Amino acid sequence: MTVSMIIDTDPGVDDAVAVLLAVASPRVRLLALTTVFGNASVDVTTANALRLRALSGIDQLPVAAGAARPLAYPRRPRASRWHGTDGLAGRAELLPVPSGPISAHGAVPLMATLLRTAPAPVTLVAIGPLTNIALLLAVHPDLKPRIERIVAMGGDFSRSQAEFNVGSDPEAARRVLVEEDVPTTLVPLDLTRRAALDDTWLAELAAAGPRCAILASVIEAYRQQRQAPVALHDSLAVLEAAVLGTVRTTSRCLDVVCDQGPARGAIVSGASGRPVQVADDGDVASINATILNRLRRLG
Repeated sequence: MTVSMIIDTDPGVDDAVAVLLAVASPRVRLLALTTVFGNASVDVTTANALRLRALSGIDQLPVAAGAARPLAYPRRPRASRWHGTDGLAGRAELLPVPSGPISAHGAVPLMATLLRTAPAPVTLVAIGPLTNIALLLAVHPDLKPRIERIVAMGGDFSRSQAEFNVGSDPEAARRVLVEEDVPTTLVPLDLTRRAALDDTWLAELAAAGPRCAILASVIEAYRQQRQAPVALHDSLAVLEAAVLGTVRTTSRCLDVVCDQGPARGAIVSGASGRPVQVADDGDVASINATILNRLRRLG
């Protein structure tokens, strides 16, 4: 079965891998990339989306810029410590120069148009802050039946502090994960951090061809900046969106801390509310192997 997909993203190193994974995945029909602030400013994340489009060789893929700030309060500091000021660990220049058309209407209108005109419901994959998705659902509630499901990467139940994506806009995250009724799967760090890469994985990616070598170089620079193992957090969300059941989930009612205290942005179990499918287990060795095998198709 073909999965029609829109990726809302803030590239970002692991976002870049996730986008190329979607391009390389059979039976995924990638309809658009929409961008949001997060790992860098929205101008930078949009430029990176254009670079990824060019690297992928799909020049007509729609790209649209979205929210430049959170819904309510000033954004938290960006992730330049890990992703660099260019969002791609200082290696953006390895990718093609940003070029080609950008949707003049912006991320939310583009998503709305694609949802309205797609022949079947569309899966929204949110791998950055959830601001664009919250705005889409608020402005176009009539289009909710056109969404197959939302697959979001974010949250960390092992800590009482915020994970980056959710913490970048807690109010947006609460609206999407708690207040809406669209079927949603959340892929948190509790699972994704278990899917760390090793040297063999990275070497095999680098040897697969020129596009993969560029991607491997970006990942390696990211790993050196972090001086820690690298997990492809966002790729797990894309793979689950492409292949339902890639991860095992538990139905949970959630809440997002939206006060101004130290736990702001943390995801916690809620006492009531609609259920969300939370990914809590999976064969991470098999998942990483699948991601590698699909990326190799890019050459």
